[in-house]
Amino acid sequence: MTSSNLVIKNVRLVQHNRLQESDLWTIQCLGGRVSAMRRLGASEDPGPADIDGKGSLLLPSLCHSHIHLDKCFILDRCELVNGDFNEALKVTNEAKASFGRDDLYRRGWKLIRDSLECGVTSMRAHVEIDTTVEFLCLQVGLELCKAFSNTCDIQLAAFAQEPLFNTADATEPGRNYDLLVQAAGTQGVHVVGSAPYVEPTTEQAKANIALVLKLAQEHGHYVDFHLDYNLDPASEPLIFEVISAAKRLSWSRELNITIGHATRMQLFTPAQWRDLVVAIGELPIIFVGLPNSDLYMLGREASSTPLGPPRSTLRIPYIANEYGIEMAMSTNNLQNAFTPQGSVDPLSLCTLGVALFQSATLEDLRTLVRSVTLTSKRALGQKDVPEELSVSTNDRADFVILHGTPNLQSAALNPAYDRTTIRGGIVVARRFTTRWFAESTA
Repeated sequence: MTSSNLVIKNVRLVQHNRLQESDLWTIQCLGGRVSAMRRLGASEDPGPADIDGKGSLLLPSLCHSHIHLDKCFILDRCELVNGDFNEALKVTNEAKASFGRDDLYRRGWKLIRDSLECGVTSMRAHVEIDTTVEFLCLQVGLELCKAFSNTCDIQLAAFAQEPLFNTADATEPGRNYDLLVQAAGTQGVHVVGSAPYVEPTTEQAKANIALVLKLAQEHGHYVDFHLDYNLDPASEPLIFEVISAAKRLSWSRELNITIGHATRMQLFTPAQWRDLVVAIGELPIIFVGLPNSDLYMLGREASSTPLGPPRSTLRIPYIANEYGIEMAMSTNNLQNAFTPQGSVDPLSLCTLGVALFQSATLEDLRTLVRSVTLTSKRALGQKDVPEELSVSTNDRADFVILHGTPNLQSAALNPAYDRTTIRGGIVVARRFTTRWFAESTA
């Protein structure tokens, strides 16, 4: 499909307060947006179209609000002994030492292609900046952005996974910070991120937060912190440090601050949640739950208890509905030491979330699907993102058609494999199964 004048017929749209999307629609896209919509009568012939949805559900396209472009598909290089976080850091750093340009490009290309086939049209892709890889991951990330510029909006985040301070007694940041400063000034970088919890001390973690916020502000970049990644009630939740530091800088409402993981917040009391809402105020802070990594990594020290390790990740529907805090959900890692399991498909997180959060009501399903579509796009800073999953005239024509899926309930509980991905009114990917089975004979 090379034209942005696209007509889609016989699709169902998400309806408010319904499980069954019963109406059929024809959607016309022109110039990258929805130019016209028409509800079809029961016996009406919708006429010719580029795509016949045959009664399938059309959703806003999917979004990776947090995914690592350079560390995907390296599990075969990481020998796991106990599988904990410190080991994951160690074996990943060892694997990074052997990264090459062709290898990075091949794995990143597969990640983006597979994501497109699932229905993803935008992503925040973290690429690591440190003394091991220096700018290699960034350079390959920029090449991939160019290669997929017509099919996927890739927002590169220059990310410091390693400490900015070399030792516990260091008062000034080291070489990793110098490299991050250079990366932040590179054309094509729009996000600066770090993992303050890897610093040797809590005070250095707070300094990490201040340095990254100031660096981002100087360049007009978004910020992405991997933060409060623990279940330790004795640890200080650093989300309040992010809020205080942003307020000291008179932070712009145009520059989103995204917080990934934040599992420590799951230990908050209702009063602490309300205090957090008040503290955030007008700051543009959005949280991203990363259940595949969080469930795999956390709580290992309690493995011998009768109920096993505690499992914790941000409770997406409950927190969003109870406290009104923006909650996205994303994949994070694919087949590496931090997350050996899981699919590139963001909708698979909704299916997991139904059991994990015990959330199968229609409203909770809406929240889950929004978390991997609309809310994830807002986490990236996209400005014209609809509030609801339904479609309106003049919306961006970024969609995924779930072939054979009739309603929102099915999309969250058992999403179809067969899909068509549309970006800017142009079909950019299709994924269909070939079916065969042996019938019994008399």
